[in-house]
Formats: sequence, structure tokens, C-alpha cells
Amino acid sequence: MKKINVLLVDDSAVVRQVLSGLLQQDPAIEVIAAASDPIFALEKMQKQWPDVIVLDVEMPRMDGITFLRKIMDERPTPVVICSTLTEKGAETTMQAMSAGAVGIIAKPKVGLKDFLHEAVAEIAGAVKAAAQANVKRLASRTAPRTVPPKLNADAVLPPASGQAMAETTERVIAIGTSTGGTQALETVLTALPRVCPGIVIVQHMPEKFTAAFAARLNNLCAIEVREGQNGDRVIPGRALIAPGGRHMLLRRSGAQYQVEVMDGPVVNRHRPSVDVLFRSVAKTAGKNALGIIMTGMGDDGAAGLLEMRNAGAFTIGQDEASCVVYGMPKEAFKRGAVQKVLALDDIAGAITQVPR
Repeated sequence: MKKINVLLVDDSAVVRQVLSGLLQQDPAIEVIAAASDPIFALEKMQKQWPDVIVLDVEMPRMDGITFLRKIMDERPTPVVICSTLTEKGAETTMQAMSAGAVGIIAKPKVGLKDFLHEAVAEIAGAVKAAAQANVKRLASRTAPRTVPPKLNADAVLPPASGQAMAETTERVIAIGTSTGGTQALETVLTALPRVCPGIVIVQHMPEKFTAAFAARLNNLCAIEVREGQNGDRVIPGRALIAPGGRHMLLRRSGAQYQVEVMDGPVVNRHRPSVDVLFRSVAKTAGKNALGIIMTGMGDDGAAGLLEMRNAGAFTIGQDEASCVVYGMPKEAFKRGAVQKVLALDDIAGAITQVPR
């Protein structure tokens, strides 16, 4: 099996040295070079082009965003952003995701060496996910010795018992996405009119980055977009994005839909989990909901979307050609959870056709 050739670009010597050594331990990954800034990286790339670039955003001589845009213009290549958990770092990372980066590694400002050891499995997973990306769709702790059990949505809430509520005039849109999802969500949400059904979203993203992502979309969209908080109402013209590191569920209080934001175990390797959101929508909204699963690696959301369909909701899966990674929609389709397959550019139209 051909190894994934990785280039590390980070001005921290600790990151370059430690992360190179850790990633080299994975039999599927080969670190072909490490550079302290994009200028040196470009020189190394002329000799051998990487399959995946792990890129810092704040560096001397040329910042990561400028470098990323240059790569995407000249030769699109999967890029995983390695960014600090700061407000400034989060905002910059959102610019990078918009420019075509497919993943985020959130690193602390202190305790960096220990963090890299603890998070190497997550980092290697991000690299492997990026290596599967459809480049045509890209825009201009110690590694655990045992794999933790893969929990399903039962770990957070039980499955529905009996029928969901009867059909009403109020609709809810539930969207789940992962790798490539930041660009996909921007495409969908910016195309929506100011008045559309209320939307709840899980985008796999680290803590602190979801708030910056929601704020960026809010500035671009006609609808209101914000990071969901416990008790927020789901109303027409508003999209709520699950906060990184916490699950988000749909609840009903009288005649109103609202979200519950909660801690809980990692489900399908993720928190927030699409399966958890989708199950709560199946139980709470039933046939009053539209479920949409979009680009992403793995199978989170496939089981939940099937539960939504069985509860009477209409379900949509993004097509392979428009996905950055055709993983989650593919698995949902295989399980019979998807009723209609749509290209990314057609999904907003499907949302606007749902009665409000």
C-alpha cells in the first residue's frame, strides 16, 4: 500500500521534530519533509510534492493563509491546519477552511510537546481523512495502544419509542457534515433567503472554532447563524451550529423547538455527533423534519439519518461528485437512509422548498 506523503510546515521546532517522529510511527504515513515557513516549504515541494500538508497559520515571511491560497490556485492539495486555541487563531483558521483546508488540529499555546503525544492518533486520523479528499472540490497525549469503544447514540439518549409527533406546519432542517463541511455549509447557507425553516447543524470541529465559524457565516448569510447555546430557540431564519466538544439535541417545549447543549460520551469518535442530533430530531420532530448528510469521512450520521427517515422525515444525501470526502453520505445511502441524492449546489433549493 502506498504511504501518504506528508509535509509539515510549522515555525515551531518542537512541532516539526516531535510530530514528524510520531507520524512516522504510523505505517500508512511518510513524513517526506518539514519546513519552518512556506518559503522553505515551496523549495522542498519542488523536489517532491506531498499528498497532504500539515500547515501552521501564523508564521514569518509568509503566513499560512497566503501559502494555502497559492497552493490551491496552482496545484490543489489537501491541507490540514494546525492552529492554536486562541480567538485570533480560530478566526484565521476559518479563513483557511474557507480557502480550501479540509481539517483542523487545535494545538495549545503551552504544553505543546505533551499535547502532540496525546493527540497523535487524532492528528494521524486527520491526515488520513485529508488524503481521501477529492482535490477537485477544494476551493481557491501518547498514542493509545488500545482503541476506545465506538459508541452509538444510545450513549446519549435512547431510541424513539412509538411514533413521533404528528405533522405540523413548523419544520426543522437538520444537517450533519465533517471533512469539507465548512466549505459545503458556506455554499448552502449563503444561498438561503432570510426566511427559511429553522436549521440545526453538527459540523465536526474542535472546541472554540465553532464560534468563529458561526460568526463568519453570520456575516456572509442573509439568515442568522450562531453557535448553539442551551435553550436557544429553533426559529425560521436561524441556523444553530453545535459547539465543538459538546453534543446538541433538538427538544420541544410546548409549541416551540429549542436545542439542548450537553456534555456526554464521544459518539462515533465525535462530540458533537451527527447521530446524536439526528436521533433527537427523529424523536422530537419526526415527519416535520428534513435531514441532510453532507461531505465527511466515516459513518457518523448514517444511523441517525435512517432513524429520521423511519420517523417520517425526508432525507437527502450529498452526491459523490460534489463531496470533498464521500464517506458519511455513502454510508447513509448504503443503509437506505437517503431518499434523494443531490449535488451541493442543489441542496439550498431543497431547503427553500420545505414549507415553513
